[in-house]
Amino acid sequence: MKKQLIAASMAVLIAASLMGCSSNTAPEATSGAAASEAAATDAAGSDTSKENADADSADKKDFKVGIVLFMDHPSLNQIKDNVASELDKLSGDMGVTFNYADYTFNGQGDATVLNQIASELISDEVDVIIPIATPAAQVVQAAVEDKGIPVVFSAVSDPVTAKLVSSMETPGSNITGTSDALNTNAIMDLMFAVNPETDYVGLLYSNSEDASKQPIEDAKKYLDDKGIKYIEKTGTKTDEIQAAADALVAEGVDAVFTPTDNTIQQAELGIYEKFQDAKIAHYAGADSFALNGAFMGYGVDYSYLGVATADMVADILVNGNDVATTSVQTFDNGIATINTDTCEVLGLNLDDVKKAIEPLCTQIVETKTEKEFSK
Repeated sequence: MKKQLIAASMAVLIAASLMGCSSNTAPEATSGAAASEAAATDAAGSDTSKENADADSADKKDFKVGIVLFMDHPSLNQIKDNVASELDKLSGDMGVTFNYADYTFNGQGDATVLNQIASELISDEVDVIIPIATPAAQVVQAAVEDKGIPVVFSAVSDPVTAKLVSSMETPGSNITGTSDALNTNAIMDLMFAVNPETDYVGLLYSNSEDASKQPIEDAKKYLDDKGIKYIEKTGTKTDEIQAAADALVAEGVDAVFTPTDNTIQQAELGIYEKFQDAKIAHYAGADSFALNGAFMGYGVDYSYLGVATADMVADILVNGNDVATTSVQTFDNGIATINTDTCEVLGLNLDDVKKAIEPLCTQIVETKTEKEFSK
């Protein structure tokens, strides 16, 4: 499904070729009556071209849709897969074609790769770009803001803090999308419902992800208000995250909280057994953490997030919705996902856990340790 990223050397050759095609010769000046006549002709031609362009836009049936995945990540992959399946469905319903297969990329968690992807999508003249996760959205928006290409992001936890939109209600500019905003206080309530004796909490996150900043501040305020001791550990690479997890185990924390942090999630399969062995419950802001071994994930339904994102794209491209005034969508994030394998290893009774958190959730889901969700 993924189109290969053009090598940097090829990009240079193409850029050089394009520059070679432009003319350095200025057009001859026209004066007097001839100039007036030429100006009138140009104006008439411009109006006609605009009318034709508007008509073409209204009648357009084929759309190029760029999809930019920040990195391989169970929740983000869920979004990508459900964006694709919903666009396929909408193609049939609306009598149009959404071509995403030729314009889907994985940024591999690398800003340089993401910038190359954005440049290629601009060159491909796509009709819209769907960046999945905050870092991908920030790179894409910076690249296309003055290009007139709509951006419909997905899984951006705090679009305002990330400086992507002016407000959730009226984003402004060329960008809107769907948010997986986390209710931090709610997940902390779950932590203390399961173990009211918790008195030392580890905060594990990447300090390079804007999406983690506000939830961590919210968690610290929550814990300060309750008089609970906490310690922060961070990292930006997998080995640093593993070292941070080891440090939390050495500290003897009772529980660990991680927000919707892509860097920590990518490392989860390498750290969950550390917490299991130490009998430390790891609570995190997405169900994918639980799938990869954490005790509990809490947040939105990422498959539905993908569907809603695709619906927004169709409304903008086909129905003519204005991107700048299309509100960012948020969703119920009251779904708690319990890893039953980890629950057992921690010595917790599943029925007791479910009973304790049931009043605080809209839904409780059970999962086992795997690498990926099914679609």
